[in-house]
Amino acid sequence: MSLRMILRILGLLLMMFSLTMVPPILISLLFADGMWEAFAVAIGITVATGAVMYLPNRHARKELRTRDGFLIAALFWSVLGLFGALPLMLTGDTALAPTDAVFESFSGLTTTGATVITGIEFLPKAVLYYRQQLQWLGGMGIVVLAVAILPTLGVGGMALYRTEIPGPLKDSKLTPRITETAKALWYIYASLTLTCMLAYMAAGMDWFDALGHSFSTVAIGGFSTYDASIGHFDSALVEMICVFFLIVSAVSFSLHFLAWRQRSVTHYFQDPEARFLMLFLISLTVITVLSLWLTDTYSTELGLRHGLFEVVSVATTAGFAVADFSTWPGALPFLLFVAAFVGGCSGSTGGGMKVIRIILILKQGMREVMRLIHPNAVITVKIGKVSVPDGIAQAVWGFFSAYVMLFFLMLVGVMATGVDQVTAWSTVGSALNNLGPALGEASAHYGDLPELAKWILVMAMLLGRLEIFTVLVLFTPAFWRK
Repeated sequence: MSLRMILRILGLLLMMFSLTMVPPILISLLFADGMWEAFAVAIGITVATGAVMYLPNRHARKELRTRDGFLIAALFWSVLGLFGALPLMLTGDTALAPTDAVFESFSGLTTTGATVITGIEFLPKAVLYYRQQLQWLGGMGIVVLAVAILPTLGVGGMALYRTEIPGPLKDSKLTPRITETAKALWYIYASLTLTCMLAYMAAGMDWFDALGHSFSTVAIGGFSTYDASIGHFDSALVEMICVFFLIVSAVSFSLHFLAWRQRSVTHYFQDPEARFLMLFLISLTVITVLSLWLTDTYSTELGLRHGLFEVVSVATTAGFAVADFSTWPGALPFLLFVAAFVGGCSGSTGGGMKVIRIILILKQGMREVMRLIHPNAVITVKIGKVSVPDGIAQAVWGFFSAYVMLFFLMLVGVMATGVDQVTAWSTVGSALNNLGPALGEASAHYGDLPELAKWILVMAMLLGRLEIFTVLVLFTPAFWRK
């Protein structure tokens, strides 16, 4: 492991990240909200820190190995999350306390969408834009991480995709071809964002709201420029546009890559993960809409609108809202919340455990049942036509075990700060799945939670976004041995 090489990369990343604070300055000058100075100061601090890391190590040149990849992936989000909080702490009357600023920054970059802010629409335009932009940048980072990097590190069973998705995934170490893959993914991501923005504008949003919501929609983030979220617009057309782009973004970007390269869409219908996601969303929508109708919660039209939107929004881990689903009757709030544990497809901007892992867990469960009936049978687990090696199956079970264990530990940690059980399990689940909305005392916002609880939730967001093992491996002595 080359620490000088890692410092060089981190310094370069920080200096590049400082450039993302230039657009908020332009927005501030355009709307004359007086916030440009805060972003200018943040740029100065970020560039100076990046330069201190980069300049002494600028000649460090080494081939990156797997161990370097783990450390860079974890430090990437950690460092950018901390420096991303700077502008939020420097914006005068609307400035956040350090803990709240870090929470908001990590929530944006990990596309969680949980917020500590109330009266969002009254924030300066530069701050509103910056929050949305954080999610957009985080969403692209996630796609590159999930499609191009994590499979090469063998994280949590995602090595299955080495044989199926484009780029450097057949290699056992990080290679320059990741750059080519990342570039293609950027084109796709930016094209989806632009298309989403134009669709929102056609549906009646002004350019600023359309830009901000296209950022958080394609990133499956959930931040909005209004407290009422998408519900502020009270438009069925806006909601359906949002639903469409959430589903598109919840599908693996490797499929979008193939569609772009092969000029074909047939593989969307052939992909087992995409098919499972659609079946899951349709089934959950039917259950939700029927429940809302049978309990006379809404009229026929509103029941269909709100039911469909909230199912897609929560199940894909976006967290946009047109209604407060925590007040819905019966088991619906719990059912929707648990759906977020499934999340989006691997290689998408969605959170959760990922559809591919859920499929593998279900198939392995069925295999164990069949082994009880036929003890001597050799039964393979297949995803489509691909046989899954036992090593990947074990990695998925390992991931699931770690997921449950960490959920339990952080749940106890948040409850130890004085938070009630419903609020604690829903906020931890929401943070770990990068969902955003929660139940109990945090159903409106997270601002009233104790500071320690917020730091635990920041760690949960990071663990959830980096597929857990990427962070956990750093805490093992073996990782640091030469």
